[in-house]
Amino acid sequence: MTAIAVRPGSSSPLAGTGTLLRFALRRDRLLIPVWIAVDALMVLSMPGTLEGLYGTPAERAGLIRQMETNSSLRAMVGPVFGDSLGALTAWRVGVYAGALAAVMSLLVVVRHTRDEEESGRQELVASGTVGRRASLTAALLAAAVANAVLALLVTAGLAGQGPTGAVALGLGIAAVGMVFATMAAIVAQLTESARLARGLTAAVLGAAFVLRAAGDSATDDGSSALTWLSPLGWLENLRPYAAERWWVLALLTAAVALQAAIAYTLAGRRDLGMSFLPARPGPASGRLAGAGALAWRLQRGGVLGWSIGFFLAGVVYGGMTEGAADLVGGNAGARRIVERMGGRSGLTDAFLASTIGMLGLVATLYIVASVLRLHGEETSGRAEPILANAVGRFRWAAGHLVIAFGGSALIMLLAGAGFAVGYGRQTGPVLGACLTQLPAVWVVGGVAVLLYGVLPRVALAAWGVAGAVLLVGWVGPALDVPQAVLDVSPFGHLPKLPGGSMEWGPVVALTGLAAVLVAGGLAGLRRRDVTA
Repeated sequence: MTAIAVRPGSSSPLAGTGTLLRFALRRDRLLIPVWIAVDALMVLSMPGTLEGLYGTPAERAGLIRQMETNSSLRAMVGPVFGDSLGALTAWRVGVYAGALAAVMSLLVVVRHTRDEEESGRQELVASGTVGRRASLTAALLAAAVANAVLALLVTAGLAGQGPTGAVALGLGIAAVGMVFATMAAIVAQLTESARLARGLTAAVLGAAFVLRAAGDSATDDGSSALTWLSPLGWLENLRPYAAERWWVLALLTAAVALQAAIAYTLAGRRDLGMSFLPARPGPASGRLAGAGALAWRLQRGGVLGWSIGFFLAGVVYGGMTEGAADLVGGNAGARRIVERMGGRSGLTDAFLASTIGMLGLVATLYIVASVLRLHGEETSGRAEPILANAVGRFRWAAGHLVIAFGGSALIMLLAGAGFAVGYGRQTGPVLGACLTQLPAVWVVGGVAVLLYGVLPRVALAAWGVAGAVLLVGWVGPALDVPQAVLDVSPFGHLPKLPGGSMEWGPVVALTGLAAVLVAGGLAGLRRRDVTA
């Protein structure tokens, strides 16, 4: 653990905030830049893509007419408020950029509040001349710095489309991130577990997305009451590049201030390590049969949440397949992108293949988070007492890896079931297409295992690998990058299913590569010292 030198000073509740902030930013020197880069590049790549897709006023007018009549597409990306490239960019990626900023922010805040208390490090820090609210302030400031950098990049990158709209979109995305940062700060005071704090805040984010989607499917102007119940709906109704509603930004700011005040009040009224929602006491005698049962007990909440999310995503994407195919079919550029992502076997099959591929990309985030649970257990000191008993390192790690790799298979299978429910056709081919994504997902998981086992100090770089794969797969086809760049990602070698022909060679090769990476990581874990 890196030492923190906090100089004696006043007894102010914020004493030591600056030192803790520098320490937080140093610890997150990999995590924060990766999230910012993925989010910013997703936004900044969109104007050029949209210009190629909807370059004429007639094409843009056609798009707006399609969105006014297609409720399933509005549920996915929201209504269109203007026909400029800036307005179309805000429509296409604004909600998703806000959601990514929210995830980044909640991870940062929980990592530097409840995670620190749960590991015992916060108690050591608090023994020095550190203010009662310094840790919470440093965590929120770290999130604010990350969101401010993101806002600056978005504003600078989109200034050519109009500086006013660029400022509105950049500030709106950052404000949504801070709404969920302060929300995570509240949840961190209420719960005793960092895992539960992350899960509950992520659940609120998921509910916000569902509310916005339900509201947008009902109206074509963002005026639904359900849309206004969601912070993501507020970002949408800020309307960058379309007669900006600056008062919506004031609403986001007020929510941040109110939630921060609640978090500070709660932080001042509880003891270190305690929570307002007491943890349920366990049974008098243990019921865990072994290391695998313990791993399942620790990760079952995450598996359940991801499973529900992927099933619902499959239902939504399956339900909008016909409408999306009609919309894409009328635009040669959009059709070319979908065919590049999903193959040329037919527009409907290509759309299914592209959306299934996107879910496969998102599944890499699950497997990296699940594998890195090993790293969290080790650095928190909870692994050492387990390994001190008659439990070998391989057996301990295998329990978590079964959850990581088996869980990824489960969520992709449930995504296929969701597609079958939403689309109602090609059940077998769609399920097969979802499972075909697994070798590429497992390769990313294998990289995470290798980094953790051999180079535990840089294990969090696995998030960078997942982010790079996500960026190449999501943005690469839209930017028409060379196939050699797409092939850097393991997903670039998978067959385009459904519709395309099954190619077993790449599937077997990627599966073997994943096995080699996992074996290398486990060999490294057996030979190195456990982090103290």
